[in-house]
Amino acid sequence: MQAIWLENQTLSCRDDLPKPEPSPGEALMRLRLAGICSTDLEMARGYYPFTGVLGHEFVGDVVATPDDPSWLGARVVGEINVVCGQCWHCRAGRPTHCVHRKVLGLKGRDGAFAEFLTLPLENLHRVPDSVPDEMAVFTEPLAAAFEIQTQVHICSTDSVLIVGAGRLGQLLAQTLAMTSCKLSVVVRHDYQREILTRRGITSISEHEVPSGKMDIVVDATGSPGGFKLARRAVRPRGTLVVKSTYASDLQIDFSSIVVDEIKIVGSRCGPFAPALRALELDQVDPTPLIMARYSLSDGLAAFEHAAKPGVFKILLYPED
Repeated sequence: MQAIWLENQTLSCRDDLPKPEPSPGEALMRLRLAGICSTDLEMARGYYPFTGVLGHEFVGDVVATPDDPSWLGARVVGEINVVCGQCWHCRAGRPTHCVHRKVLGLKGRDGAFAEFLTLPLENLHRVPDSVPDEMAVFTEPLAAAFEIQTQVHICSTDSVLIVGAGRLGQLLAQTLAMTSCKLSVVVRHDYQREILTRRGITSISEHEVPSGKMDIVVDATGSPGGFKLARRAVRPRGTLVVKSTYASDLQIDFSSIVVDEIKIVGSRCGPFAPALRALELDQVDPTPLIMARYSLSDGLAAFEHAAKPGVFKILLYPED
């Protein structure tokens, strides 16, 4: 099968990989669409040592399942953490922190940038018929955006700031706007502002960010500068949500964190059900973020495009 392969920080398009076989309790899926995200780009730059097929944002069709034929033909998306169910984190209800977890296209398990992939049935979610592939492919990052609302109580009187209006920042903005909070988003480019304006979301420049006045600040930049700006914006006893991985070390003034009694919340994977429901009800629309589509055989060009400044979502599809 065709796939995008990462080895020694080098990407290659391969057509000689064997089609995976589903283990007991798993499903084999044929890819419909997959999305390149910032984590994929960082993986290619050496963020985490990984050899295999990249990709974790996808929508596909179930084509084989040894244990439950009721899934055959289902159009699905899949949660990316494959867990043991037995370790102390799993037993305590924290499966995304499973001691033995493997992560689709990121850690110990081949991912979605391939014609076929496998996942446990327990990871799969059926896509509502009314949700097109171009929306369903955003389920995983949209779920990550919704995770903030499971971690932090947000009410309509809260002043909330998102630092970063890129791929994830745009989804964060749409989901946080659903809380009716006083939301603003830091933007650097007109096209970022235009998408937010269409959704009725306020955008501001870095120079307009108030110091020490925001109740909740979300850093979605993955950069030391973004974190510094977010830290400056949050008020004493406010909450700073870190919603991005950082490729380099951060220098943090923890004395000021202590003095101002700032709560720092790390946030990553999230619940798929609210994401799919929001897509089904047209409460969010990620499709304006789509900038181009490439076949798997043109995967290297797709990654090159995705890595350019200002590019939002690049999609991959299998050739017929």
